[in-house]
Amino acid sequence: MYAQMVKSEGSNEKHTEQDTAFQARIDAGEKIEPKEWMPEGYRRTLIRQIGQHAHSEVVGQLPEGNWITRAPTLERKANLLAKVQDEAGHGLYLYCAAETLGVSRDELYDMLHSGKMKYSSIFNYPTLTWADMGAVGWLVDGAAIMNQVPLQRTSYGPYARAMVRVCKEESFHQRQGFHIMMTMCNGTDDQLRMAQDALNRFWGPALMMFGPSDENSVHSAQNMAWKIKMNSNDELRQKFVDETVPQAEYLGLSVPDDTITWNEERGHYDFAEPDWNEFFEVLKGNGPCNTERLEARKNAWDEGAWVRDAMMAHAEKRAQRKKMAG
Repeated sequence: MYAQMVKSEGSNEKHTEQDTAFQARIDAGEKIEPKEWMPEGYRRTLIRQIGQHAHSEVVGQLPEGNWITRAPTLERKANLLAKVQDEAGHGLYLYCAAETLGVSRDELYDMLHSGKMKYSSIFNYPTLTWADMGAVGWLVDGAAIMNQVPLQRTSYGPYARAMVRVCKEESFHQRQGFHIMMTMCNGTDDQLRMAQDALNRFWGPALMMFGPSDENSVHSAQNMAWKIKMNSNDELRQKFVDETVPQAEYLGLSVPDDTITWNEERGHYDFAEPDWNEFFEVLKGNGPCNTERLEARKNAWDEGAWVRDAMMAHAEKRAQRKKMAG
């Protein structure tokens, strides 16, 4: 269905008046709903963004699911279980939002498994210690909140509405992670070293979560004009640094960037750019856990085939019974 939709796209000139009227609605702050006319570029961009967002939520369960059986206390185990369950729910909301754009969930999964659609690069890094559960919650979910809170005002109605609940739950996840870090920083010397090590390893990848710098971002300007994105990558990255550096200082940790200084004139922290060569290598599939993460999703899909087949058979049987009864 999605492939047919892309092939059927008409020329830009054909829809000039519709495009103008559409942009006027966007500029006026109106929400676009599924059955309303939209440019194919807008639809495709939303499918790519929402699909990648959904995949990120689902793949994001893997680094944390790895620690459920090894959580240090029963309370931590229960909290981590709840968080992983939340991430699965976020994926569900987002897949449902994407389906309103004319792409099936099976097509989205196929694009993930074939490498045609990506997920957040941060999930291609390993979680080596329990302190990483704190760093992931504090930094990764913190970066996600920076990205997602503005999306509650995005121009596509189903996406904006899905973000309301997602953001509420992500706020809980960030607090949970920060509490883990605070507990470890107030613990033994070894625990403090583990917390610092986790920050050292996740700081750069967390900065990369906002995407390439604005000057290297291909789609940013158009996406902001359509209000699919509300802020540029660099704006969000700066806001994340400004809020996170004081939090690290409160914890007694050092951000792994010797260049970080408060710039009184700008009213922001100056900081070093992440390693963009590393970012693009991970996107190409050369990160520490790319193969492992994708294989886990493919295996889950293959092993769940019997459940999907059983549900489809049950649905067909019910439909036949209704038809006979009618």
